Amino acid sequence: MNERELVKRAKAGDYDAFTTLVNDNKNKIYSLAIKMIGNTEDAEDIVQETLLKAIDNIDRFREESSFGTWLYSIALNQARALLTKQKQTDLKPIEEYLPTKSAEDLHKKSIPNLFEWKDPHKELEDEELKKIIDKVIDSLPWKYKEVFLLRYLEELPIKEIAKIINESVASTKSRVLRAKLAIREQLSKVFKERYGEKMFRLH
Repeated sequence: MNERELVKRAKAGDYDAFTTLVNDNKNKIYSLAIKMIGNTEDAEDIVQETLLKAIDNIDRFREESSFGTWLYSIALNQARALLTKQKQTDLKPIEEYLPTKSAEDLHKKSIPNLFEWKDPHKELEDEELKKIIDKVIDSLPWKYKEVFLLRYLEELPIKEIAKIINESVASTKSRVLRAKLAIREQLSKVFKERYGEKMFRLH
């Protein structure tokens, strides 16, 4: 049975169909929640609240995106509400995380403070590097952290992320790029402090 048929049955009150839809997505929702919030108890609460919201609002699901994408949007709203309640607000503006050079300048060989490295999501298998990257990602302002995780942890396409965060595709692309630049800059600082510049091939 495909997703469209499962959604149709769930809207008609078929609990088994709804359970199937949930089971196909709940691990991904939990994975996102734990990355966004940082502790298992709150992540489990977010998953539970997300599923309850989904049950209560299944009739409002317009099927313009996948059921999983719809659950992501609910989960993010629950996480945002939790952070607001806990008064965990971003203390630094994004400019403090971004490189001082423009995006165009990043490709010039004259920049002395950048080294070559792979995109963070390609290096996650290395445990030590993973811990460093996780810490840097966790330090990002919320709106950059969420799009980075959706793009590189959950591997969602830009169009789906745009629907989840209710932004245009162009705006979403820009936000993902700025998140990557922010992480790149922070990792550059971390690695230079830890290993020194001699270990890296500079641009």
